[in-house]
Amino acid sequence: MILIAIELPAGSAAAHWRVTWAGIDALEAGGLITLGTLLVRGHRPHAVLASATATLLMMDAWLDITTASGGGELSAALVLALCAELPVAALCARLAIQEQRRWS
Repeated sequence: MILIAIELPAGSAAAHWRVTWAGIDALEAGGLITLGTLLVRGHRPHAVLASATATLLMMDAWLDITTASGGGELSAALVLALCAELPVAALCARLAIQEQRRWS
């Protein structure tokens, strides 16, 4: 990790930037929709899905903040992370932990 942090260039252009972000958002939406459906229908085994969705949301918040160019873009990323992504990730993590405890 230290080598990567030192050796990688400070800036770079990604060829498929839009596809990457759209894919992360689609995975998050799919996870939340599926998790909600399982919960509404009373299906119990949802710990793995809740955990994966929480991870995606935290990763999205991290990437939004660390790739923001500053100013308004950084402010928007912080607001989105603090008001949406991280609270929903915490809820998903809580659901995963509760479900895991039921099965333990």
